[in-house]
Parts: sequence; C-alpha cells; structure tokens
Amino acid sequence: MEAEASTPLFTAGQDIATFLVSCGILPMAWEESRLAKNSETYTLNEYEGVAYVAFPSFHKIEGFIVKEGKYGEVNIQTYDKFFSGCVKGNDDQPPLVHQGALQLFLHIMKNTDFQAKMQIYTDSKQRKLKPIIFVGHSLGGAVATLATLWVLEKRLRQSSPFCITFGCPLVGNGRLHEAVGRENWAGNFCHVVSQHDIVPRMLLAPFESIAEPLVAILPYWHSIMANDSKNAPDSFIQDACRALLNNVWQHTNTIANYGLDSLRELEGVIKRSPYRPFGTYMFCSGEGEGAACINNSETVLKMLHLTMPSNEKPSDNIVKHCLSEHIGYGSVLKRVIQKSISGRRIAKPSSESSYKMGLSLQLEAIGVGAQNDNAQLALQRAGNMENKHNTNVAKLAVELSEKQCIMAELEWYKERCEKENGVTYYDSFKKLDRKDIDANFRRAKLAEFWDELISMWKRNELPSDFQTQNKWINAGTAYRRLVEPLDIAYYYRMSKGNYLSNGRATRHKVLQTWMEEKEKTRSSRGQKVRTKFASLTQDSCFWAHLEEVMKDLENLNQAQHPMPESLEMFEDYVTKMINDGNISADVFLEGSSFMDWWKEWKEYKQNQFPEWNSPLYEIMENEIWTR
Repeated sequence: MEAEASTPLFTAGQDIATFLVSCGILPMAWEESRLAKNSETYTLNEYEGVAYVAFPSFHKIEGFIVKEGKYGEVNIQTYDKFFSGCVKGNDDQPPLVHQGALQLFLHIMKNTDFQAKMQIYTDSKQRKLKPIIFVGHSLGGAVATLATLWVLEKRLRQSSPFCITFGCPLVGNGRLHEAVGRENWAGNFCHVVSQHDIVPRMLLAPFESIAEPLVAILPYWHSIMANDSKNAPDSFIQDACRALLNNVWQHTNTIANYGLDSLRELEGVIKRSPYRPFGTYMFCSGEGEGAACINNSETVLKMLHLTMPSNEKPSDNIVKHCLSEHIGYGSVLKRVIQKSISGRRIAKPSSESSYKMGLSLQLEAIGVGAQNDNAQLALQRAGNMENKHNTNVAKLAVELSEKQCIMAELEWYKERCEKENGVTYYDSFKKLDRKDIDANFRRAKLAEFWDELISMWKRNELPSDFQTQNKWINAGTAYRRLVEPLDIAYYYRMSKGNYLSNGRATRHKVLQTWMEEKEKTRSSRGQKVRTKFASLTQDSCFWAHLEEVMKDLENLNQAQHPMPESLEMFEDYVTKMINDGNISADVFLEGSSFMDWWKEWKEYKQNQFPEWNSPLYEIMENEIWTR
C-alpha cells in the first residue's frame, strides 16, 4: 500500500503520451518537419494561431561529419557566443554540444532572417504573442533544440516556446542537462523516439565507430525523404545498418549498466559518451503497441538501450525496422493513435499492485515487455528517486516552517537593539554581551539547517529544479539578509582577516547565486522601484565591505598607505544603495559602525580638500534617511 500511495508522477507516462498524440500536436509537428525537407535552413508557418518553426532533417553527411572530440562534442561557445549566461553547468562552465548541430544552428543564425523573425514573434510591442513550437527531425531536431534554448535563454518572450523532435540525436553533455534542470526548462522539450530508430542512440558510441556506416545510410535516408520514395535498401545499406546497430548496442550497454553517479566515478577509467538526455522522452513501440513518456534522465539512458534489440547480429527484420522507422514517424504516430483509441491490456497480469501494473503497461507500450526485469528495475529506480526527492522536499518544508519561528525571534532581536538600545543589531552582536547569547544560539541553529539543505542539493537528493523554486529562493534570501550580518559580526569579533575572501560560508554564496540566477528571469519583466528604504539591507555583505574600508581608512590616517581606491568605491557603492532604497535605515543610527566611518572619512576628505563635496556628502548632510 505504501508504494501505491507514493506513486511517482512519471508512471502516468502512458496517459501523457496518449494525450500528446490524440490532441493533434505531434502529427502536425511531424508534418511540418517533413515538409521542411525542401528548405536549406528552416520554415515558418502558422496554423490556428500557432507558429511552427521547422528545421529539415539535414541528412547530408556534412552535418554529421565532425572533427572535434571523440564523440563529436564541442564547447557551445567555440565559434560564436550566441549562448551565455544561463546555459552553463552547475560549475559555471559552458556545456558541450554536438558540433554538427551547433554549426548548422549558427549558420542559420548568421545567414538567414531567423533572428529577425524570432524578434517579431516574441516582441509583444510589435504584434500579439503567439505560441511558438520548434520542430525538427533527425539532426534538424538537434537544431530545433538549440533554437529553443536560445529563445529561452534570451528571455525573448513571457510565454515559453515548445520544442518537439523526432528521431533526434542527443544534443549536449551533463552541463546542458544541469542548465535545463536548473532553469526549469525540461518541460519545454518533447523528444519522440521510435523503438528501432538508431539515431537517438548513436551518439552514445564514439564517432569513429559510426562514421563509416553513416556514410552509406545517410544518402539513402536523404533520398527517401527528398523524393517521398519507398525504394527498398540494397544489401550494402543493410550491412551498414547492421554494423551501426551492433556498434551502438555495445556502447549503450556500457551506459545502461551504470547509474549517473557511477558514471561520474568511472571518469578516467573508461571513455564514455558525454551526452545526456533532458526533457520528456516519448518512446513509441515499433510494432504499434503504444507509447509512454519518461522524463528521468538516467531512466531515459537505460531505455535507449533496453528498447534496442539485444542480438549482436540483428535480423533482417530488425534492420528493416531500423531503416524505416527513422524516416517513418508519420506511420508510427498513426499506430500509436489507433492503439490509444482501442485501449491496452496486459496479456498476463503478474501483479495486483496498481503501481506495478502501471509500470508494466508502460513497458509493453514501448515494446520492451512487462517481463523485462532490467527495465522494471530502471523504472522503479527512477520512481524511487523521484519519491525520495519529494519526501526530502516535504521534510525540508516542515523544518523550514519551524525555522521561521527562529527567524521571527531574530527579527525581534534586531528591533529590540534599535529601539531599546539605540544600536544596530550588527554592532550589538559584534560585542556579544549576555543579551546577545540567545541570538548567537539561533544563528547557529539556522546555519545548521541551511548547511544541510545545501549539502542535500549538492548530493543530488533534491529535484533538479529545486534551486529555481520561488519558495526556497525567497526563504534563502530572507535568511541571508537577516543572518549573514551576524555571521560577519562574529567573524570580525574573532578575527582580523577578510570575511569576503576567507570567512564567508558556502551556504551564503550558494543562496546568493540562486537568487541572482532567478533575478535574471525576473529582470525581463521589469523591477518595481522602491519608494522607501528596505527593512533589511539588500546586500548581505554590506557590513563586511564596511569593515574592510574601516581598516583602509585607519591605515590611511596612520599614513601607512596611500589612499586606496576602495574608499572612493565604497562611497559610490553606498550612494547607489541609498538612491535605490536598498539599504536599511538602522545603518544610520547614531554610533553605528557606518556612521563612525562616515565621520572619519568626511574629516579626512575635508582636511585634504576643504571644498570637498560628493553625492554621498549631500545625502548625509540632508539626512535623507529620515524622510
């Protein structure tokens, strides 16, 4: 009963697939990608208020022949920096993508009106926004994926585009998978994969093992697509396909036998494909049994292998399906639609559990078979992982609600310091008298919670889009702005070092990064202008910056060093914060560390330059914070 109560969302994959094919979007997308065969770059058509941007299959060998990397991978910024900012891994490094797909995309960007057209379709000032669906078949699907990522990253529209690919090879490495998950873009991609189509799997094998068979097969596919012919492949093409299937199967077997964490551990031991799937994968049975959707990256990798024939010498029938299904997605979709209408049943139900029955239905729908133990384990593992993530988030949510009480107590402590003692809570805590002991205890309890949360995130124990969710970004930002000043005060009470370079905790750095990444998406919608000062200084490191310039000013007064630029820069920094309303009024309390610094700084400047004036000087003299 417990398993059924926690049934993960992905087990509804068959229902999702049925909806996608029955609503008409996929058949229309395939028809658009098929008709794009006559274009060298892309086509754009509108139907019933939806704009379809389609890319041709690019079956010419030039698109697949690559020179970079063992698997054809290249840095996404190698040629031109059309991608930047959000499209990066969690280590801030740019992802690797397929060189052929990237070059085709860049050619379209530079040599066509694609950018101008997208600007028109995404600029609400020029016309009413319409839904945009990027579609592509084969390598054209990879180009459609890159085009969708470009629109998403540039924040060209408030409503996101959608991407549908058919028989598309894998596009990018783990860093691209991380970027898509972090930005919550996975839901913008649907990749349709037929059971015997080799192209979505082929980049899991080194390029040298697939190049020769592709040289023979690609012209055949190109001829069939270009001329709508039904010529049967000759023995030469069949032998090439058989070799391609065998080579890819051997390499996907290596990938499928390890989880993602295990693959990371194998770095340096075996050279394996860097490519990782993202988005929703709709696996279709080549025999017309149905379809099912899966969005867990590790499970998709395993299914790409498990849905392949396991015979090292593929039969003539399998070779025939391999060659036909890659270019016959129209027929595949028709069979899936027919099956969705007639309904499905498991021939020999082996379990009374609705959870396991759901898994079995999915496996039969994609042609693997309900009795395939490896496939069952793969789906169960993905389900268990999703359940674990959801359980962890639920536990953290309960703990967060409990920690809000501690936050409220620290807010009360801050207010008491200001109203009863006339000092900032930063200056009071730096002295750490008896009245501050309770605040120090609460500071430590909150640090423990957020340190564990960050550790769980780094261990991949939380959903991939966890750091993009407003609830956690807002909670982390509120915590950082209220509590980091106490961490800074404690540091400078105990040390004469530099907090910014040596003392700042990882939790604060990570939480700030999450906020800044989210702000990039919010900035496109415009930010509200503050009409009064913030209740908490927005830069949680303000007091650390102040401590450093106080040391610089002390050294300057002792004539130990020439005047450093940091003092002038800090004055500009404070001026901007005041003008933007991003500083708290308690900073200006008489006797605060900031006011002490300001008096010394003003005295020094006036002694050196009697006529000295500055924007901050005008603000301070007029006591603008009292208004």
